[in-house]
Amino acid sequence: MVEKSLHIVMFPWLAMGHLIPFFHFSKILAQRGHKISYISTPRNLERIPKIPPKLAHIIKLVSLPFPKVESLPEHAESSMDIPYQKAQFLKIAFDLLEPLLLTFLQTTTPRVDWIIFDYASHWLPSLASRFGVSTAYFSLFTAATQSFLGPPSLLLNDKVTRSTAEDFCRVPEWVPFESDVAYRLHEVTKYTEGAVGNESGASDTIRFLASIDGCDLVLFRSSYEFEPEWFNLIYELYQKPVIPVGFLPPSLENDALDDYENWDLIKIWLDEQQSNTVVFVALGSEAVLSQVELSELALGLEHSGLPFFWVIRKSITESTQFPDGFLESIKGRGVVHVGWVPQLRILSHSSIGGFLTHCGWNSAIEGLTFGRVLIFFPVMNDQGLNVRLLSGKKLGVEIPRNEKDGFFTSDSVTESIKLAVVSEEGEELRANAREMKGVFGDKSKNDHYIDACLNHLVKMRKP
Repeated sequence: MVEKSLHIVMFPWLAMGHLIPFFHFSKILAQRGHKISYISTPRNLERIPKIPPKLAHIIKLVSLPFPKVESLPEHAESSMDIPYQKAQFLKIAFDLLEPLLLTFLQTTTPRVDWIIFDYASHWLPSLASRFGVSTAYFSLFTAATQSFLGPPSLLLNDKVTRSTAEDFCRVPEWVPFESDVAYRLHEVTKYTEGAVGNESGASDTIRFLASIDGCDLVLFRSSYEFEPEWFNLIYELYQKPVIPVGFLPPSLENDALDDYENWDLIKIWLDEQQSNTVVFVALGSEAVLSQVELSELALGLEHSGLPFFWVIRKSITESTQFPDGFLESIKGRGVVHVGWVPQLRILSHSSIGGFLTHCGWNSAIEGLTFGRVLIFFPVMNDQGLNVRLLSGKKLGVEIPRNEKDGFFTSDSVTESIKLAVVSEEGEELRANAREMKGVFGDKSKNDHYIDACLNHLVKMRKP
């Protein structure tokens, strides 16, 4: 038990890519003796992993009823439950949790020392300050991505002026060094055309900047060692304490398979493949591929000649079809799995030679924890910025796409896969990715970041 135990509230945004890392961070803090109140809505609490029995006495799940918002489908409580056009309505529901969180703070014991919160709850710091509770904004994004969004001072005098898609395709003026970390036009327009506006009353940029402006401390799921130039810029932009907590690398020891009965079958197939040859394909829980995109990706995998394991969402197969003869052609060499799989277990298997990923930060961390070279196919949100950062560090290959509309060919998929996984030209990339195991996956290095973070939380908590 730690000498000065804290009571920490965790309040993540309503997306699995946020709920899971917040829960993983909760377990790490609880293992060091700190009491955790993890707050979300009923369906989301059902989706997160089970609390390890040895931590059940110190982690409490707090369920807040999901507010009714007319424009949301029934039982939709996370971003994976809705099309991207409905994201602003989910934020309306999320903002309606504010009075429920207020009631929790008024009635809970022991007194809360810290609330670790997410970008969407920009209203939380002012609420917490009424109770003398410190707040830490926990960035599940890289320092490069947060730097791209800019300093909190942009909020003053309506300086948040990036109003067109093209505005997001330029490196910001506040980045003082050479960089190509910016969006491509298709990455911005694909998910803004036809989408709703700011019905919630606050754009994502404003939510990010207001959260940073109002908090006492900013935490990053990254490390100074990995992106030093971006952290140096963040220190200048934010002008407040910024603490990297390391990558919170996932652990196979804690990767329970009790509820997954197909792992043995997957493992048998992986065991039959040659070492470092299988392309693992997973584009996250929210990506939606068009019929053309699905077909070109499928043909690219088929023509690569390499074994592959492709995980796709059920909704994709309901609305689209594979090319004629595709499933017959790949029998024995390729697997198309519909639904959830234990991604960590697969990435850790010796047969995996490359990871074709949307490059959400969670997935990138998992791939690099096991030293897997990446094949980049960004789809939405911060993924394009992550690709520019990681590509610049020569950790993978981006599938070439048309800058304006995002069109790509099966040939470009095939060539990118071969380059990353088997070509002599790609050996530098594979070596760089293997080297990252010592940055992303090193337990002692990451533990050091956690210990330094906790020292700050203990010293900075309000009396």
